[in-house]
Amino acid sequence: MNRSTPHGLKPWSFGSLSGTANAVDPRPNTRRFLNVLALMIAVSALLSHSASAPNKDKNKIPAVRWDEGHPGCTLTRGDDGKYRYGLWSDEAGIVMAVDSQELEKVHRRHQPFFSVLLTVRYRGQTSLEVATENISLQFMNHFQVMQTALDPDDFSDKVQNDADALNNETARQVEKHPEQKEQKEQKEAYVRAFLKDSAELQEFVGKNSLRPTQLSQGKTETSGWVLFSTESKWISRWKKQEEFVLRVPLAGKVFEFPFRLPPKPGETILRKRE
Repeated sequence: MNRSTPHGLKPWSFGSLSGTANAVDPRPNTRRFLNVLALMIAVSALLSHSASAPNKDKNKIPAVRWDEGHPGCTLTRGDDGKYRYGLWSDEAGIVMAVDSQELEKVHRRHQPFFSVLLTVRYRGQTSLEVATENISLQFMNHFQVMQTALDPDDFSDKVQNDADALNNETARQVEKHPEQKEQKEQKEAYVRAFLKDSAELQEFVGKNSLRPTQLSQGKTETSGWVLFSTESKWISRWKKQEEFVLRVPLAGKVFEFPFRLPPKPGETILRKRE
């Protein structure tokens, strides 16, 4: 039986359900919208980077880098067994001295640290502030890990605390096992040597560390040792030749000292006998 269709309406068919009707496909418009959105995001990121780049460059502290043979750069080998790297820039200069046997000495210390001797000189007409807290040493052969300078007072306190802890623990062990006479004597001898070394190290750090100061025409030079901890999971056994970069902020710049120990493979310095 034929049923009439209301005027103006088309009958449903399986074709219309299967997508054969002349309907508008929204997918091209969606793709076009996503492409425009992606382009807007990319342009926005580019403009943001371009705006921030000048600020980064503006805030970046300029660096002066030691390079053998360049003006203001010197390298000497002293009969005291130290290499001395000198770097001048305008009115300020730094001499970094490092012991040729420093790598060997690190592992012989109860408190493992790497040390350099810094001498800061000023030849200006006003004044120059010398700070120490942002001095750093980068270990290039050990994942380029960077260590900041140890605070002399905090380090001295740590040395004292470690010495006290060892002394107390050894006393408890000796009291707990009085029958172990031979081991008791060995432990007590070790503790005495440890306490002696700790006291000498504390005295050295207290008297010879580089301290913050102000240089002027009346005081044109300051000098002192700077220590860096080598206690890090990233710092492993020394290579035959190690590479470092010492960075010292001074006079609105960063003085950079890239150096190797030894400077040349197998090089040694003959020390003058005292």
